[in-house]
Amino acid sequence: MEDLGRFIKSGSVLSRLILINAGLWILIGVLRVIGFLFRFPDSSVTNFVVEYLAVPANISSLADKPWTLVSYMFLHIDFFHILFNMMWLFWFGKIFLEFLKERQLLLVYLLGGLSGGVLYIVFYNIFPVFEKSLDQSIALGASASVMAIVTAISFYVPGYSIYMLLLGKIRIFYIAIALFIMDFFMIRSENAGGHIAHIGGALFGLCYIFALRKGMNFREIIGDWRNNPLSRFFKRRRKRAYSEYYSTSTGGRPMTDEDYNLRKAERQKRIDLILEKISKSGYESLTEEEKEILFKSSNSG
Repeated sequence: MEDLGRFIKSGSVLSRLILINAGLWILIGVLRVIGFLFRFPDSSVTNFVVEYLAVPANISSLADKPWTLVSYMFLHIDFFHILFNMMWLFWFGKIFLEFLKERQLLLVYLLGGLSGGVLYIVFYNIFPVFEKSLDQSIALGASASVMAIVTAISFYVPGYSIYMLLLGKIRIFYIAIALFIMDFFMIRSENAGGHIAHIGGALFGLCYIFALRKGMNFREIIGDWRNNPLSRFFKRRRKRAYSEYYSTSTGGRPMTDEDYNLRKAERQKRIDLILEKISKSGYESLTEEEKEILFKSSNSG
């Protein structure tokens, strides 16, 4: 409980994403209780929320409420749906932040969810098998966003391993591959839309990592994320460490821009070497010092 309290109070992007999902779920639960007290059918309250926040497959309906392409990725009705989504988001979000930055986590969550929603809509409007259910079909939940994060970090550090019940030590790369294959074959199930959205999220996560390795700057494509009102909600106010501005070699005087940039380049080179070591020998091969460097790097963005 102490760890949970510290995590919530940290104000990180990951904790805020989880709190938004949980807060919306709790709010819906409160509305259902109020509806019960006034003898409103539980289905009417649920349908009202779903009508305005879940993303529809029908393009005409989507045109009337385009915001659902974002709202759907924070919407859950069932307890176990949000429980498992948030558990996966927490586990893989923590791994993600060991190597990448918070703004990247937010970007992958939002664009991964958006990609999942778009692919779901495209499939339902193109393939004849979904013709009869097109007008009634809706999608909700953070699964596509979570799959984007799982896939992104699994392909970024494929050698990273975790311990799973009954399976023992396993690389997260294999977990991502297994989830993708399962979603593909589950398209024939009753929850076809959900599995299609998962695939869309996973594909974005994969494309993001490939683009990142190629040196693509996503800020040039979508603009500086700090100027976006939504991103400002997730941004924490941080004080830069004293050592970032002052050098002991200069007697505590402020560093010049040249000194700062040189120091930053040397630190990035060290991080690249550590990531290369992970890809060859796995995360467990790192020394405590190297793990600490990665941790500080992930919390500096």
